[in-house]
Amino acid sequence: MKNYDVTALGELLIDFTENGMSAQGNPLFEANPGGAPCNVLAMLSRLGHRTSFIGKVGKDFFGEQLKKAVTEVGIHADSLYMDEEVHTTLALVHTYPDGDRDFSFYRNPGADMMLTEAEIPAEQIRESTIFHFGTLSMTHEGVRAATRKAVGIARESGVVVSFDPNLRPPLWKSLDDAREQVRYGLAHCDVLKISDNEIQWFTGEEDFDAGIEKLRAEYQIPLILLSMGKEGSRAYYKGLRVEVKPFLQENTIETTGAGDTFGACCLHYVLKYGIDGFDGQKLTEMLTFANAAASIITTKKGALRVMPSQAEVEALIKG
Repeated sequence: MKNYDVTALGELLIDFTENGMSAQGNPLFEANPGGAPCNVLAMLSRLGHRTSFIGKVGKDFFGEQLKKAVTEVGIHADSLYMDEEVHTTLALVHTYPDGDRDFSFYRNPGADMMLTEAEIPAEQIRESTIFHFGTLSMTHEGVRAATRKAVGIARESGVVVSFDPNLRPPLWKSLDDAREQVRYGLAHCDVLKISDNEIQWFTGEEDFDAGIEKLRAEYQIPLILLSMGKEGSRAYYKGLRVEVKPFLQENTIETTGAGDTFGACCLHYVLKYGIDGFDGQKLTEMLTFANAAASIITTKKGALRVMPSQAEVEALIKG
């Protein structure tokens, strides 16, 4: 028995999400805790798993808010560092009528970029069943080196490695640089969660199956999870391809955190069955649960603090 079911490394930031208009006609924003890795951990904690986070925020008002939020939802935060000089990263999220989003980042620099190799807690990673990361911690040289060190420790220790590209083009100097770091993630993961637009961007294939086959020809990834928004999701595992339809909501507010919730629920099933323990029925069970949970989060503002319970997800599935 290891100390943690899942440890994640990456960005923890404030998502300023639109929340109506003021009496003067100005847009109002709510400061929601955010950042994909911690959204993943928050959902896993909600499902009863032991989780821990590695990252950095500023020693400022928002950093204190984030540390409080993370610990409140049950994420172990001893390796959440606070930078004395660089402020917490901020993101302004504009939501379109269909629930999709656009991001503007205040991160030049942001505290999440300041994580160093020396701050990577090797024993914490070794004492985890799964290690999860994305590419936002690989946009700049220092934090990139820290991320690669953590991935190396995980792989040397036999920890299952989970990767979500989570592409955010405004944060990269160039998309060629982004593509290089995504290649690194693909070459070092056991579980890949990737979105429909990311697979098209990375492979140049419009057809999702063709794009996945292109990936599988080059990278030996045991489990690939494809999120397709309103079209549902697919899992590719050994010779199996399983697709499950979505749970569409009439009262969707925004899609922030939906992909993270989906990915977290899939890791919940990796913990349940093991990376070598899936068959068609178990993959269908996994995708159904993950689609339902992701659907619920689209009806709520923010993500990290409002993850659905297992009972809520199961009630939607039964309904």
